[in-house]
Amino acid sequence: MARIRLLGVKKDFGGVAALRGIDLDVAHGELLAILGPSGCGKSTTMQLLAGFLPPDAGEIWADDRLISSPQSVVPPERRRMSLVFQSYAVWPHMTVFENISFGLEMRKLSGKEIAGRVGQMLEIVNLTGFEHRYPHELSGGQQQRVALARALVVEPETLLLDEPLSNLDANLREQMRFEIRRIHERTRIATIYVTHDQAEAMVIADRIAVMNKGVIEQTGKPAEIYEQPCSRFVASFMGGANCLPAHVLGPGVVRCGDVQVRAADPREFRPGDEVVLCIRPHAVRVHRIRNGPPRGENLANGRLLQQAYLGDFHDLRIALSGGAQIRALTPAGPAYDGGEEVIVELPPNACRLLRT
Repeated sequence: MARIRLLGVKKDFGGVAALRGIDLDVAHGELLAILGPSGCGKSTTMQLLAGFLPPDAGEIWADDRLISSPQSVVPPERRRMSLVFQSYAVWPHMTVFENISFGLEMRKLSGKEIAGRVGQMLEIVNLTGFEHRYPHELSGGQQQRVALARALVVEPETLLLDEPLSNLDANLREQMRFEIRRIHERTRIATIYVTHDQAEAMVIADRIAVMNKGVIEQTGKPAEIYEQPCSRFVASFMGGANCLPAHVLGPGVVRCGDVQVRAADPREFRPGDEVVLCIRPHAVRVHRIRNGPPRGENLANGRLLQQAYLGDFHDLRIALSGGAQIRALTPAGPAYDGGEEVIVELPPNACRLLRT
């Protein structure tokens, strides 16, 4: 296993900056997810890690080995890394056993050792008994497990996973998240996992690096990223958030449109600062006016613009007095009337202030 470090890595394509100087440190046995929207630079980062591209600036280290710099790049086959793409890339004319054993055969291992290591890997990925099947006889999830087994059987120091579940249907993708996490806990290989799926990153990763426009905006444990976002982008991208412009009135108090709101973490802001008030949709409470005035803080009048029934909850879009719009996820119950007047409550401990 290896510790992977990226130090000030930059990459341009035709004068357009894909990476603007990123730093990452992946510890031995850690699974780090690089999360971000299309075009943010995460796949470019993966290609640099794999050795397919040279950096324009900065360095990439594997333990004490410099494997990439503008002056030299260790070729992919000498990096002691395995890469799994979103397309399974399993060979259709080979059985499961032959697919997994291919890399070992290229290394001229004995038949006995190959059989032992392939058998162990089949057990790890829950494919024991499938070794004589061909890819067309497998489900998409089983084919992805074959690809993982083939990458792991050669005992790499680092595993690179580039959107490995994006070709699976929703139910299978959800199952495979837990499978990949289970396999990682068995192997403890340093793993870098690229994805645009926030839920996927939160289930799989020890830590998450959130990328935007070629920079890493925040790195931390899933709970830290979700509960303490450092920017408007991270708050919006990581699980979704209402982000409303606000004006600081005093310690912990802001004006958002026509509404005065008391919020958490006020210490770094001064009266007069322009900030962003963030609150998760599930934290917003919606009260019907006909039920009487609610008790609570941060109350605002609103009018229902749109609602969607999603089984366990309603997804509501509400216009607040002053023109701002907010999204709320409320427990399922009787449907609201179109245009119904409501009272919106923004609990102070759920309101977070961020710089614009």
